[in-house]
Amino acid sequence: MKILVIGSGAREHAIVWKLKQSRQVERILVAPGNAGTAQIADNLLIDATDIPRLLAAARQNKVDFTFVGPETPLAAGIVDEFQKNGLAIFGPSQAAARIESSKVFSKNLMHTYGIPTAASRSFTAFEDAEAYVKLQKPPIVLKADGLAAGKGVVIAQSVEEAVSALNSMMRDKEFGEAGAQVVIEEYLSGREMSIFVFSDGVTISPPVTACDYKRVFDGNNGPNTGGMGSFSPPDFYTDILGERVMNEVMRPTIAALAQENSTYSGVLYGGLMITSDGPKTIEFNCRLGDPETQVILPRLETDLADIAAAVIERRLDKQEIAWSRKACVGVVMASGGYPGHYRTGLPITGLTDLDKDVTVFHAGTKLDPMGQVVTAGGRVLTVVASGETLAQARQKVYNNISRIGFEGAHYRSDIAKF
Repeated sequence: MKILVIGSGAREHAIVWKLKQSRQVERILVAPGNAGTAQIADNLLIDATDIPRLLAAARQNKVDFTFVGPETPLAAGIVDEFQKNGLAIFGPSQAAARIESSKVFSKNLMHTYGIPTAASRSFTAFEDAEAYVKLQKPPIVLKADGLAAGKGVVIAQSVEEAVSALNSMMRDKEFGEAGAQVVIEEYLSGREMSIFVFSDGVTISPPVTACDYKRVFDGNNGPNTGGMGSFSPPDFYTDILGERVMNEVMRPTIAALAQENSTYSGVLYGGLMITSDGPKTIEFNCRLGDPETQVILPRLETDLADIAAAVIERRLDKQEIAWSRKACVGVVMASGGYPGHYRTGLPITGLTDLDKDVTVFHAGTKLDPMGQVVTAGGRVLTVVASGETLAQARQKVYNNISRIGFEGAHYRSDIAKF
C-alpha cells in the first residue's frame, strides 16, 4: 500500500510514524514534510495547499489513498477535488470542513441543533461589534470567523482590551480575511478537554481524549500559540463523562452535518469546556489536533491505515478501534521569540541522545546542505513519552528534553502538571 500524507508539522510526522507501523504500508510520501519525515518516508517539495500538484503527485505515484493533516487544504476543497478525479482521500469535504473554517457556520449549527455551547453573536461591521462589546461583562471571548492557525481567539479581560482586539481583527486585518466577520461569545469556565472521533458519516468510533496548553509560558501566561504541549488521557475524564459528551455533542454534530447536506467523513475534533452545567463546545476542528496527535497516536493500538481505509470506504462499522490505557505526555520545543519573531536555520543537537522509549516528532525542521537538522519554524519539535501514569510519562519527557538543544530553545516546564 502506498500513502500520501499532506502537511509538514509534528502532527504529520506522528501520522507518518503510525502509518509506518502497518504491515500493509510499503511506501509513504509526504508533501512537503520536514526533517523528521525525511528519515522514515519520501518528502515531496509540494506545498500542502497546492492542490493541482498534490493531485498530480497522487496520480503519478499511484497512491492507494491520501491522508490530509492540516485544515487549510481541507477548507480549500482538496477532498472534493481528489474525489472528483477518482482518488481516495481521508478527510471531510469542503462543505463539512466549514465546522472549522467558519466559526459563524459552526456556532449557527450548534445553536440550531441544540448542541451545548456558549451563547454568542456574530458581526460583519466593526461599529456593531464595538457597541455590543461595550454592553458585555468581561472576560469577553472574540473569535475571527476564518482560519487563523490557532491564534484567532482572544479572551479579553476588559472592554478596552476587547475593543482593541476587534480593531486588530476587523480593521487592521491581523488575520487577513479570517477577521472580516467575528464571533463574540460568553466566557466559559471549567476544565478544558479535546475529544477526537473517526466517522464515515454514519458510524462514529469510540473517542480518545487529550488536553493541550495554548499559552506560550508556564502558568498559562503569555500569548496564544498553536500549542505548547499536551497529555492524554485527562485525569478527570470518566466513562460517564465520555458517554455524555458523545450523546450531547459528537453524535448530534455528525447527525446535524448530515441534515445540512454536509456529510462528515474523517476525524472530528471537539474542543470542550467541562463546566458546572456539563460539557459545552468551545469549537470544532475538522482534523487531528496539534499537539494532541503526538500524544494520542502512541496510544492507538489499531492499524491507522486500516482505520483510514474503513472511513474512506464507509465501512467503519466493521472496524474495531482500540486505545491503550497508558498515559502519554508531549512537550513542544519552540524557537526563541515564538509566537512572535524568531530565527531559523539554527543547528539542533542531542536528537540521538535520548532514551529509547522517548520519541521526537519534528515540526519546524529541515536538513541543511550538510545534512544537519536545523530549525525552520516557530514550533520546532514535540518530545513525547508514555507511562503507566501521567506522572511517569511526564518525568520521562522532562528527563530527556534538556538533552536537546538549539539556540534560543524554549519550552514550558509545567505540561501535564495541572
